[in-house]
Amino acid sequence: MQRIRSLKTGWQLLKSSYEGAAKQANTSSSTSRNYSHLPPPQGPNSFGLLFDIDGVLVRGRTLIPAAKQCFRYLVDRNGKYKVPVVFVTNAGNCMRQTKAEHLSHLLDVEVSPDQVMLSHSPLRMFTQFHKMCVLVSGQGPVEEVAHNLGFQDVVTIDELREAYPVLDVVDHNRRPKDSIPPTKGLRPIDAVILFGEPIRWETNLQLIVDVLLTNGNPDNAWNMMQYPHIPVLACNMDLLWMAEAKNPRFGHGMFLVCLESLYKKVTGHELKYEALIGKPSVVTYNYAELLIRQQAERLGWSTPVKTLYAIGDNPMADIYGANLYNRYLQASRHTRAQMQAKSGGGGADPLAETVDDAPKMTSAELGGASSAYGAEEDLPEGCRSILVCTGVYSKDQQELPSNTAHTVTEQRIFHGHRDFRFDPSLTQPSFIVQDVKEAVEMVFQQEGWPLE
Repeated sequence: MQRIRSLKTGWQLLKSSYEGAAKQANTSSSTSRNYSHLPPPQGPNSFGLLFDIDGVLVRGRTLIPAAKQCFRYLVDRNGKYKVPVVFVTNAGNCMRQTKAEHLSHLLDVEVSPDQVMLSHSPLRMFTQFHKMCVLVSGQGPVEEVAHNLGFQDVVTIDELREAYPVLDVVDHNRRPKDSIPPTKGLRPIDAVILFGEPIRWETNLQLIVDVLLTNGNPDNAWNMMQYPHIPVLACNMDLLWMAEAKNPRFGHGMFLVCLESLYKKVTGHELKYEALIGKPSVVTYNYAELLIRQQAERLGWSTPVKTLYAIGDNPMADIYGANLYNRYLQASRHTRAQMQAKSGGGGADPLAETVDDAPKMTSAELGGASSAYGAEEDLPEGCRSILVCTGVYSKDQQELPSNTAHTVTEQRIFHGHRDFRFDPSLTQPSFIVQDVKEAVEMVFQQEGWPLE
C-alpha cells in the first residue's frame, strides 16, 4: 500500500510538472514553434500517434524509406506538426536529447526531446527510489541517464567491479594479476535498475546475483535465505528486436531471461521485480499519453485526444502493449460510468459486459503503478494498434489468424515476459499494413483528415 501511495504521488507530481510546462509552452513562441496552431479538422475527433522506432522508422542505423515520406503528411508547409506525435521506444541506452537529434537528422523534421519516450522514462515517477543507493546495469551513459531521471546515489557495474576486484573472473584476462588488490568497499546497494542489455553479460549477471544474494553487500557471503531480495526495476522487456540483419537480434528481454534462470537455479526462488517498465506495460502508455496531451495543448486543441494510434513491428511488445492499454482505457471508462451511476448521474454502462469478461490486469502488466491513475475524465476513448511488416513481423514468415480463438500456446511461441500472461487476443492488431507510410495514410483516412 505504501508503494502504491508513493507511485501515485510521483505520478501526480510528474503530471502537474508537464501540465505546467504545457501551459508555459502555450505562451512561449520558442517552445511551441514546432506545432501548428490550426484546429483539428473534425473538432472532437482528434487523435495522436505513437511511433515505435526500430523496425518501423529505422533498421539499425538505416532509415526505412517510407518513414521520411510519411512525416511529410504530419507537418505543414512550415515544418510544424499538425497532430501530436510521440516516439515510444524500448531503447534506453541514451538520453532523450540524443535520440531526438538523431531522429531529426534522419527524418528531416524537427523532433524535440519531449516527443521522445525511452523505456526508462517512467522511472521519473518512482520517486521512492530516488534517494536510495541504486546499482545500474546497461550500456551507454547509464549513470547520466539515472541522474537525469532523478536518482541521486548511483553505482555502476564497473564501479562495483573495481571496488570488489575478485568478483568478476569469467574472462581470465580481466582477473587480477599477481597480488590481489584490496577491496575498496562501497555503501550497501538498496535497489537494482536494469536499463538495457549490457556489453559483458557474464560480468553483469555475476555481480547482480552477488548483490541480490548479499542484501546489497557483495563483499559478504551469499545468503540463500535472503528472500525476497532487494528491489529490482527492469526497463525494456523485448526478447528480440530488428536491426540490419535478416533475422531478429537478442534484446534486453533475453538478458532478463538469463538473470531469472540463474537466480532460480542458484536459489530455488523466482526473481521478483518491483516494476517492469517499457512496452508492453500500461504505465509506459500512460506516460506516452501524458506527452500526447501536452502536445495537443500546444497545438491549441480545446478537446481531449479521442483516439491513440500505436504503430509498431513487434506483436509481443507494440501490439500487445497497445491492446493492453486499450483494455485499461475501457476499464477506466467502465469505472467512471459505475461511479456516475451510483451518484445518479448516468444510466447503464454499454461497456460493462465487455470489461467484465476481460481478465484483470496483473501488477506486472500495469507496470507497478496500478492505482496511480484511472479515474481521469480526459483519458482517450481508445488505443488502436497498427502492425507494420518492416521489422520483427513479416507477412512472408508469419501469419496471424483472423480468429483469435485459433491462436493457442502450442501453435505460437510466447515471446512476452515471464510475468505477463499469454493472451492471444492482445497480439491481434487493429490493422496490418506494409509500412509506416501506409499506416499514417490509413489513420488519416480513418479520421477523415486530408493528406496534403
